[in-house]
Amino acid sequence: MKKLLSDWKGYLMSGISYMIPTVIGGAMIVGIPQLIGMIFGVNDLTKYKSAQGFFHILYQINQVGWIGIGLVNLVIAGYVAYAIGDKPALGAGFIGGQLASTINAGFLGALVAGFVAGYVARYCRKIKVGEAWKSAVPLLIVPLLTTGAVALVVGVILSGPLSWLNTTLVAWVKAMINNHTNGAIVALVLGAMIGTDLGGPINKAAWMVGNILFIEGIYGPALMTNIAICCIPLGYALATFIYPRKRFSDEMFMAGRNNLIMGSFGITEGAIPFFLTSPLKLLPVNMIGGALGAVTGELLGMQSHIPPLGGLPGIITADNKLAYIAGIAAGALFIGLVAPLVADFNVSSDEEESDISEDDIKIDIE
Repeated sequence: MKKLLSDWKGYLMSGISYMIPTVIGGAMIVGIPQLIGMIFGVNDLTKYKSAQGFFHILYQINQVGWIGIGLVNLVIAGYVAYAIGDKPALGAGFIGGQLASTINAGFLGALVAGFVAGYVARYCRKIKVGEAWKSAVPLLIVPLLTTGAVALVVGVILSGPLSWLNTTLVAWVKAMINNHTNGAIVALVLGAMIGTDLGGPINKAAWMVGNILFIEGIYGPALMTNIAICCIPLGYALATFIYPRKRFSDEMFMAGRNNLIMGSFGITEGAIPFFLTSPLKLLPVNMIGGALGAVTGELLGMQSHIPPLGGLPGIITADNKLAYIAGIAAGALFIGLVAPLVADFNVSSDEEESDISEDDIKIDIE
């Protein structure tokens, strides 16, 4: 069972890794034309759908971005299927993802479609036929069985339950975000998740929750995760300015300064070198810092009416820019002040290898 869960996690992470460029690319191509329009006093580009000229071009570009965001379910279902059943599962996975969008089954429906297509394609490898019929298996039988299974399971059997579940979850999230107290709870959970494994499965799960809701027009959770992602690496960068130079080894000092760039563009992996010096002590610091940043922004009323950009560029797309900045500043300042108090960053990589403390984490990569 443990191996099965590990396999499922790997398949899901594979699908998410392919989905990330789709979400980011779509969001940027949606947001940038809208920002340009806002500079010229145009807040709604749809008014120029049938017009001519500059704003019509902005509208056309904007719509391309929305197409990209609309492909999220298709991409994640296709590549979850691909991770399980290789190329024979890809087509049925794409169809299942689009089916999930069509029947309003959302992200959960896309995942179910991906797993169904992948496992049926894997099963099809066991089909034995005569030599004369071998070419028919990948061309006819596998597409028939994989797509048929997706159609039957997602399109018929689970269509109603998945649609109801997706609709209910979306309504629940909207209600939570519209209530600032409950919104703070969402921010607390998502911000803490971002700070756990710094780019690992839990971090990506929180990011995915924020960004998958783009499709439903809910942007609050994405703002929360964007703040947490920024403030953690920026916190370690800030520490190198707050504390004396002698508190950091050469490697850690340079890693901290590099985190000015990493944090500005929302790359939490920049904090990993610091985290590995004392994981058990810094894990709660990272989680509290991420949660504090997200909650601060939420309580101060951050919101966006367009898909928010990540990192510091997200300030541009945030309606309440001061709230967004304050959230990043609060989380970064907490980490910058506290992290050097609980961990020793004046340790070279050679010393780390020879002196393993009880706080070190053993990571096995198979």
